[in-house]
Amino acid sequence: MLERPVALPDSVEAARTSTPRGDFATLIARPNGVPCGLYLLVPGFTGSKEDFTPLLPLLADAGWLAVSYDQRGQYESRAGADADYSLDALAADVLSLTDAFGVPRPCRLLGHSFGGLVAQTAVLTDPGAWDELVLLCTGPAAFTGARKRADLGTLAAVLGEHPLELVHEMRESHARRRGEAAGPSADVAAFLRERFVANSATSLRTFVDHLLGSPDRIDALAATGVPTTVIRGVDDDAWPFEVQEDMARRLGTQVCVVPDAGHSPAVENPAALAAVLL
Repeated sequence: MLERPVALPDSVEAARTSTPRGDFATLIARPNGVPCGLYLLVPGFTGSKEDFTPLLPLLADAGWLAVSYDQRGQYESRAGADADYSLDALAADVLSLTDAFGVPRPCRLLGHSFGGLVAQTAVLTDPGAWDELVLLCTGPAAFTGARKRADLGTLAAVLGEHPLELVHEMRESHARRRGEAAGPSADVAAFLRERFVANSATSLRTFVDHLLGSPDRIDALAATGVPTTVIRGVDDDAWPFEVQEDMARRLGTQVCVVPDAGHSPAVENPAALAAVLL
């Protein structure tokens, strides 16, 4: 597996993209020549645009204008104290960003983890805006697993009660006690801390609410007729495999499995993920 990169490759530019709904921090990889279309990538809970860094150049090499962004309140996309973090508002941000790039069709939308719930909502809001939806390591609705729900409940209880620096240390300590994974390198660990602390605590708390309470709207999504691809890493540990398989079945497809990857195939095995996407 590849370790999460910190430095950007030369082919990826960091930018701020202005929309009628505000400015968003973006990463952009441009193809040589006229783009064949737009590939917009939506990050997950506690994630950011950097979660797609290794994937962006691969999509651009295939002719796409590839864009990832921080959702409102995430990392470098600042939001005001009265910001709306509803799924409808987050989906409206997706559509506004799509318009901002003004790339002729086709438009593909990829949502990773919690970003998949946002991407579903964007397609339900305006099915005609998309030529394909990709659901990556995500599910049809809120988490149902007892462990995931308990972890999120614990996080919700401390968000707003403690500084995010302390919350981050608590999460890291909890993961170490469980022995979930070897620690990242020092520069990656520093980036992950910086990113978490830069989030809006209100956005994190509201995203938790979505992950605990979002309804299943897969049948409505299937009724839009927008072609949908469902992908997970072979060792994905978020939504149960059977839940993702049932979601794919209801969408008239099957789950594509990325080898040598867990919950973040865009970082862990970007070449294999790109091969599925392309």
